[in-house]
Amino acid sequence: MRVLLTSVGSRGDVEPVVALAVRLRELGAEARVCVPPDEEFAALLARADVPFVPLGPPVRPMVAGPRPPTADDAFRYAAELVAARFGTLGEAAEGCDALLATGLLPAGARDVAEHRGIPYVYACFQLYGLPSRHFPPGARPGTQSPPEETDLDALWEADARRVNALYGDALNSHRAAIGLPPVDNVRDHVFTARPWLAADATLCPSRGMTNLDLVRTGAWLLPDERPLPADLEAFLDAGAPPVYVGFGSIASYVPEDIARVAVGAVRAQGRRVVLARGWAELAPVDDADDCFAVGEVNQQALFPRVAAVVHHGGAGTTTAAARAGAPQVVVPQIADQPYWAARVAGLGIGAAHDGPRPTLGSLSAALAAALAPGVRKRAGAVAGAVRTDGAAVAARRLLDSVGRRGLPGGA
Repeated sequence: MRVLLTSVGSRGDVEPVVALAVRLRELGAEARVCVPPDEEFAALLARADVPFVPLGPPVRPMVAGPRPPTADDAFRYAAELVAARFGTLGEAAEGCDALLATGLLPAGARDVAEHRGIPYVYACFQLYGLPSRHFPPGARPGTQSPPEETDLDALWEADARRVNALYGDALNSHRAAIGLPPVDNVRDHVFTARPWLAADATLCPSRGMTNLDLVRTGAWLLPDERPLPADLEAFLDAGAPPVYVGFGSIASYVPEDIARVAVGAVRAQGRRVVLARGWAELAPVDDADDCFAVGEVNQQALFPRVAAVVHHGGAGTTTAAARAGAPQVVVPQIADQPYWAARVAGLGIGAAHDGPRPTLGSLSAALAAALAPGVRKRAGAVAGAVRTDGAAVAARRLLDSVGRRGLPGGA
């Protein structure tokens, strides 16, 4: 049995599908992963020995530039991705028995599966973007609803129109070229009636939170057995547990002075710093020996050894820190990150910074709150509730669905 998995986005959008591919392989299936051709993603797939099919343009140049992508960039990129999915996914899906898509709205993936006559699954790593009677849609480029509009049904209808404006023309043009009828609502077509939610139930409770019939699997976690670099080990052994500071792959959104502010805030608490460079290329602010800069590193090995984790609030980093029992300070920037910040604070496992641009004082205060003894105790308790079998659950469900020739996700 052969399964095609695809995603577009940051490391947090790619690593979970690699975890699923590994679990599928353990169950005797062949899984190939179709993601952007960034070096970091290629290295991740090579380390897991998972077949890699490059899809579309690399992501890093878009999000690590001097400014966030504009609306024009988004419209152009959306058309490029639709074309890449019909082309690259269309070829990669030959001989496959199912196609699972996630990450940045995968317009074109379901259509390839439809054309090939194979089951399609849409999976997501959070509730952000799923129609709901409890919260409004997130930001998308396009015509915005008036500020005075508060009716959730109207707001979600406007969100569907924005998705149609982004993807509709390209999607329906490519569908017509392969003999498929047009789609009226691209968002709901992509999501299906039963999307899979690959998030931990403790960190991301979902009952009744969306209008869709979610299939819960748990988070898809990729085991990482890599040792920490020797010089990092030496730094960790040389003193009390440091504070980890990292903002992942959202480079163009990170405040310019975040390294200076974060290092100062950590020092104000009498702690040392492990500073993750990330796609923002953060660097130490001076040559003092209480700050150690790292590149891509095994968070599963590092986070249990730190006093706290200061980060942007991506689903992957939030889950990794929670699983390690490390108190967190979330400085949310975009998309679902405010949600994860609120969950961290609500669970009592850390602090949510108010807003995306911390000052030395505001971040120091948030870090002091996260370092309180009761927070670590609570973080340890929550860590015991975080399940690690989500990818295995999803792999079994996917293969079982394919075996029945049903359409998982209700497509």
